[in-house]
Amino acid sequence: QVQLVESGGGLVQAGGSLRLSCAASGRTFSSNVMGWFRQAPGKEREFVAAISWNGDSTNYADSVKGRFTLSRDNAKNTVYLQMNSLKPEDTAVYYCYAGRWATMTALRSYEYLGQGTQVTVSS
Repeated sequence: QVQLVESGGGLVQAGGSLRLSCAASGRTFSSNVMGWFRQAPGKEREFVAAISWNGDSTNYADSVKGRFTLSRDNAKNTVYLQMNSLKPEDTAVYYCYAGRWATMTALRSYEYLGQGTQVTVSS
């Protein structure tokens, strides 16, 4: 079992930055693929970024490439999503996911889900 708790969301002006954290409990954190997905009102949940169990591989949605950076610290059981140059279209609830055998971009392949954190970017 892995429990996930996101933090770091908030309100920011366009062009600003936020860093989201996802803290995990459970001994198997370091063996899990970790991913972030987001959901805006009236839209489907969409892939944002994911990182392999050891941090050697990352994958980003085209819409966030060059602006978002995902990293993990297995010693702290935490992943970090650094979001720079934020745009109003980044406004959404951001969810952290974990899955030992997850395919990075495939939502249904993940096993565990956090409660989400709201990110609002004003223009």
